Amino acid sequence: MSGMTTRPDRGGDLPPRPPVVPEIPAQPGPEAATAGPPPVPAAEEPAAAGPAVDAAPEPAPRPDRAQYGVVAFLALVGGFVIFDATTRIGRAINTADPIGPKPVPILLGVLLLVIAVIYAVDVARGGRGEPEAGEDVDLSLPIDWRTVLLLVGAFLVNAVLIERLGWVISGTILFWGSAYALGNRHYVRNLLIAVALSLITFYTFAIGLGVDLPAGVLQGIL
Repeated sequence: MSGMTTRPDRGGDLPPRPPVVPEIPAQPGPEAATAGPPPVPAAEEPAAAGPAVDAAPEPAPRPDRAQYGVVAFLALVGGFVIFDATTRIGRAINTADPIGPKPVPILLGVLLLVIAVIYAVDVARGGRGEPEAGEDVDLSLPIDWRTVLLLVGAFLVNAVLIERLGWVISGTILFWGSAYALGNRHYVRNLLIAVALSLITFYTFAIGLGVDLPAGVLQGIL
């Protein structure tokens, strides 16, 4: 019988077995495709060898003792202004001015004393001024004593000659000398500007403020 299989117990060959189909793993869906790789567990940080050491506290800023000189100067000026106002300035003699000239200098002196006290407290707490940070200032360079001395000389010459020669001439020397000390070498142009500034300030004080500056040798001409 061709359609019957042979049994092994009857001396026949084993029937052929169907081939084993390998198991196909399940394909990941769209959600699994978009998901990233599985997270990798972070390595545990090693335990600290010892107790944590706190950072050393910053030392408190020391007061800048040189600033106390400024404090003393402010207090001295304030005290002098108050003393001068209370001893030398008389009372009001004009009925249109019932307050008189004393209150304003006294107020300025008191304000100077208050500023001196506030400044002293700030210095005692460690406050200090900010260094100059201008773009055209080089803090590493020494002081230009030549320029300083020339400026001081121009002011001294003005103070000596203002009564003899008058403000217009002494002021012209002051303005021209200051421009020269600061490095300007346009001598003629600076002289014209200095004369114009002296005349403008002379007539501004005389007409606008009612204060006559010394005319000196130009008395009767101006």
